[in-house]
Amino acid sequence: MSLYIDASYESLNKFNEELCGDKVEIIRNRDSVIVVLADGLGSGVKANILATLTSKIIGTMLTEGASVDEAVETIVNTLPVCRERGIAYSTFSILQVFYSGKAYLAEFDNPSMIRLKKGVFVDVERENRAINGKRILESRFSVSPGDLFVMMSDGVIHAGIGSTLNMGWQWENVRDYIAKTYRPDMSARNMSKLLISACDNLYSRMPGDDATAVAIKIREPVQVNIMIGPPVDRSMDGYVVGRFMEQKGKKIVCGGTTSQIVSRELNKEIITTINYFNPSIPPTAEIEGIDMATEGVLTFGKALEFVKNCFSSESTINDFLSLNKQDGASRLAKILLEEGTSMHFFVGRAINPAHQNPELPLNLSLKLKLVEEMAEYLKKMGKHVEVEYY
Repeated sequence: MSLYIDASYESLNKFNEELCGDKVEIIRNRDSVIVVLADGLGSGVKANILATLTSKIIGTMLTEGASVDEAVETIVNTLPVCRERGIAYSTFSILQVFYSGKAYLAEFDNPSMIRLKKGVFVDVERENRAINGKRILESRFSVSPGDLFVMMSDGVIHAGIGSTLNMGWQWENVRDYIAKTYRPDMSARNMSKLLISACDNLYSRMPGDDATAVAIKIREPVQVNIMIGPPVDRSMDGYVVGRFMEQKGKKIVCGGTTSQIVSRELNKEIITTINYFNPSIPPTAEIEGIDMATEGVLTFGKALEFVKNCFSSESTINDFLSLNKQDGASRLAKILLEEGTSMHFFVGRAINPAHQNPELPLNLSLKLKLVEEMAEYLKKMGKHVEVEYY
């Protein structure tokens, strides 16, 4: 089985604290994705150090093939002791999902992970095991496309306690909220942002504790192929279009000249539209066999701006909702951010004089810089990116 594991998290710092006492590590390796959520004792600098040490130690050791027993023993023997409370530990949750469809869960004193299958809550059977005097809950199970997992620190279930809610946002309430708001096309980043936004509201924008939500969604791989710009050598037009069309997945063409090349090589008509959903973004066109055809640098640059906004730590759920607009840049950004799991760029190096400063070398042309920057952002999100130049 070939799967894509979409993983993302959002955190709230305790009010008036510059550092978060929760720490998340997302480690992608050849056969699995390991997600570690650690919640350090207390808040502020001490909690941040405890959580960082815990998540780093667990993530590194599991990646190198160590067992959970060895990782926990190392944590117990490594973490410093808090002078005020006389204890030294950080609670943690570990979820390792293998591309084969198998998964392993280990939890220590964190709220229980929530699992949805096709939008419906399904509990995970756990076994109680003692490791170095610590009570660890473990589970091994199978996953399938459409499964959603949400791990959280206790700041989530404490949201609103003593103010908007007498007893806080209980685990059952969080579970019901996730099930109610879940949509099949919702990405992991959307879910984590939505959950943390709800926590922030319950805390009246003054969190009484660090709160972190980690969402992991199991998806079938979806490749997105983007052809942008004509090749330097015109005799390569047919070859590049052939390479582009033989790829699996969605196909997007960016640029007027590029669209004309594709239209000519495929012998398919370009059907242009005059619908300006956004006055600053040129309209799209249609070519049979192509999922979307857009204008080039202006549209791609605006899409990159939208991707940056969504990737920013200060982004909100509204930034993602804005991608539902019908203009070419919003549609392109939504496909790259939420639909595609891997991207294959076919980049023509022919230079449009309107986009090139004659004082800059070829590799700094605006088009190439936009593609390189987009590729870097997508890689940071855990997507596989391949770029071919012609």
